[in-house]
Amino acid sequence: MDEAGKINKIMEIIILVTASILTITAAVWLVNKILPRHICPICVGVSGTWILMLAGVLTGFLPLESFRLPIGVLMGGSVVGIAYQIDKLLPANRSLLWKTLFIPLGFALAQSVILGLWIWAGILLAVEVILPIFFVFWKNHRTESGKVKFLEEQMKKCC
Repeated sequence: MDEAGKINKIMEIIILVTASILTITAAVWLVNKILPRHICPICVGVSGTWILMLAGVLTGFLPLESFRLPIGVLMGGSVVGIAYQIDKLLPANRSLLWKTLFIPLGFALAQSVILGLWIWAGILLAVEVILPIFFVFWKNHRTESGKVKFLEEQMKKCC
């Protein structure tokens, strides 16, 4: 394939990926208008696109070599988005450690899935599920006692 043919193929993939993200995002945005609980439309648009593309690659409908990079980029975006959402639940003193562990492992998980390394993908997925549970429910006694002392002092000043 000549250089112009390669560029056309890349542009077709970019248009397909963009159209998929926008279509799924718009559909979720509309559904959010009627549902009592809302979900992030762009998050579903991005993750839905890479899931559909990955399904297309795994079934042989889409060529892996053409879709490996866009799937990887979109999966990486999902990893960062998940880390950001869970980070909101954590105290500030755990934020850097959380993201330092979760994001690189998430990228390794994404690459394992793309390469079809299913045992590694399963192990990394298990770690990625356990890690946020640990970080969210891990009690930091120094932080808790500091909060209690602060509240006690505020109550003494009040009355």
